[in-house]
Amino acid sequence: MAKASKTERGRGAFRKQAWSDAYALLSSADKVASLAPGDLELLAKAAYLTGKYFDCTDAWNRAHHAFLKQGKIKRAANCAFWLGMILINQGDHAQGSGWIARATRLVEENKHDCVEQGFLLLPKGLQSLSAGESGKAHDLFSEAVEIGTRFNNQDLITLGRLGLGQALIFQNKISEGTTLFDEVMVAVLSDEISPIVTGIVYCAVIETCQKIYDLGRAQEWTEALSRWCDSQPDLVPFRGQCLVRRVEIMQFHGEWKDAMNEGERACDLLSQPPGESAAGEAWYRQGELFRLLGKFSKSEEMYRQASKWGRKPQPGLALLRLAQGEIKDAVTAIRQSEEEEKDLIKRSKVLPAYVEIMLAAGEISAARTFSRELSEIAVKLQAPFLQAIAARASGSILLADEDARGAHEKLREAWTLFNKIDAVYESAKTRMLIGRACREIGDNDTAEMELDAARWHFQQLGAAHDLEKVESLIRKSPADNINGLTSRELEVLRFLATGKTNKAIAADLFISERTVDRHVSNILSKLNISSRAAATAYAYEHDLI
Repeated sequence: MAKASKTERGRGAFRKQAWSDAYALLSSADKVASLAPGDLELLAKAAYLTGKYFDCTDAWNRAHHAFLKQGKIKRAANCAFWLGMILINQGDHAQGSGWIARATRLVEENKHDCVEQGFLLLPKGLQSLSAGESGKAHDLFSEAVEIGTRFNNQDLITLGRLGLGQALIFQNKISEGTTLFDEVMVAVLSDEISPIVTGIVYCAVIETCQKIYDLGRAQEWTEALSRWCDSQPDLVPFRGQCLVRRVEIMQFHGEWKDAMNEGERACDLLSQPPGESAAGEAWYRQGELFRLLGKFSKSEEMYRQASKWGRKPQPGLALLRLAQGEIKDAVTAIRQSEEEEKDLIKRSKVLPAYVEIMLAAGEISAARTFSRELSEIAVKLQAPFLQAIAARASGSILLADEDARGAHEKLREAWTLFNKIDAVYESAKTRMLIGRACREIGDNDTAEMELDAARWHFQQLGAAHDLEKVESLIRKSPADNINGLTSRELEVLRFLATGKTNKAIAADLFISERTVDRHVSNILSKLNISSRAAATAYAYEHDLI
């Protein structure tokens, strides 16, 4: 009687999504006498949802064998499928693959036309996605949806459509893929699917939206995931993923203090035994925040932790080396990272850092080449944030190439996009570059206002390294007090007055001869003189030599 009472109460707790109560009651009943296989399935799910992964796999294993004993092959295969997926998700790939293979064998040997056939297509589809075979993955997920529809299984339909959306995005059909995601989320928000599938869908949709810079969707679904997690206080999986995505969004909007607190929680939660793969991303995000705050030793420690959890520490570590003044190490690291990443979306994460580091190293040609690629990716993804990043990269190259007016136009375009999507830090970083461009043009009033605005934002954020850079720029007196000449034009004038040719000046300044020609023309125009000899006389008269 005691066992029957606890079992029934455990079932009731499960229906109410009181996962801890369900686990406690069902496990207690199981200790009195072994649960029926259907109740073992509930115990396995409750154990998983409360983070008791060993108990989860044990219960699903027992349920599988109990169903086999009863001759219920389809139910046994279903248990084997979920056991395999849970193990793979925990990093036990060999065991997980073994259970998936067993489920497949059971279905094939018994020639069952069943919903499990559809579920078993999902890992094959995911494997195809990982191998870059998005067309094959699309076909597998389509077949899974068809089977799910035939058997009216909403879990399978939803997971199949989720995979279809990912496959379309991998094929650069961004709009079609995100439209499917929206449809998938309808099933989630309508409580049409089981809790584990709900968590899987939330995390996959949010992660993919972050990857393609669809920040609006990522933020909307992260907020929904937060509410879902908060409605189930004893829910353990998915909560850490939720925190990681919240950290990214907070960092993006300039809420760095809150992001740091959430990041600490995510690292702690995801690193608890047996640990989750998302821990690597949590540690990486902490590394990024410490780098931006100018706490370099702490940042490096976080990147190392991320690496231990399987997350490559790039491009953050290369940018850290750049901030530390170790340009050679930064160049080596970012080149290696660029060579490794072949996937379009992954390259979009590396290329902005590549351009920034190459410009710092004076390798303008290399920066220009990959800036063009970044712009092409931004067009394909149609993501405002990435378009802003690409525009800023183009503007930075024009600035390094002595085309201040062209740089100003591109940088203004970037700032407008950043400002529109409330990218606080990126906006401030762009304004610092606009200030430099305005100073080169000779518009000192605007330059002063832009640099001062950038400084204020860096102060509010606590971006110590960037604050130091902008204050250094502000301290430098505008180099246009000689009849409106920019700092570079003054530099060219000094070389010109020594009798050097444009070609020789270009070689000394590591710029193109065409750029020197433009500077000489500007000098003659601004000084209202007509010859190089007159420019030389002017330089001597004003003690510029």
